[in-house]
Amino acid sequence: MMGHRLSLLGLPAFAALATAIWLASAGAVSTPGQAASNADGRKDPAPQRLKLAQAQGGNRISAADTGLPGGASSLNETYRDWRVVCVQQEAGKRCAFSQILARQDGQRILAIELNAPDGDTLPGRLVLPFGLSLDAGITLQVDEGAPMQPLRFRTCMPGGCIVDVRFDAPARDTLRAGTALKVNALADGGTAAPFSISLQGFGTALERVEALSR
Repeated sequence: MMGHRLSLLGLPAFAALATAIWLASAGAVSTPGQAASNADGRKDPAPQRLKLAQAQGGNRISAADTGLPGGASSLNETYRDWRVVCVQQEAGKRCAFSQILARQDGQRILAIELNAPDGDTLPGRLVLPFGLSLDAGITLQVDEGAPMQPLRFRTCMPGGCIVDVRFDAPARDTLRAGTALKVNALADGGTAAPFSISLQGFGTALERVEALSR
């Protein structure tokens, strides 16, 4: 599988994946189809809520209420190999940056989504393919540095198996200075199954998510 060259997928695939991850981690009420449309900026997720607010009190939603530049209901930007997406939801705006790796035939191999920093830590999750040894978990390392602490799989969903990640401040600095985040896993038969995530654009995407999340 890893013999195929990896490439970034487009926004609709990312948005569908991001929604599935948000559903798993936060219990959000949405559908992948809605997220793909909203994140692409082609469909405003707020018309029904706007009509309800106008009917109840005649209130108008101002551009400042969205918290996104220009009063947008969604935003997506690309920084080298990372994509930043923000979506205005009822509970407030949600921003994350991500990367999706796929084979040339379009089949997704791996996805990573990271949220805005939570204090001194950078939380997120990996979605890895089926066929890996779940008991073995994974280890992460930046370039040829020392492997980080092993991580366990949290659960598996139709789109793949999820590993929660949480980088502390030193690890975040290492990611900023690195070129690749290596994911070391084992196939179910015990053979090595390594993956590599480009860190080009990581620092800029992180700074953008931090700024948008304020």
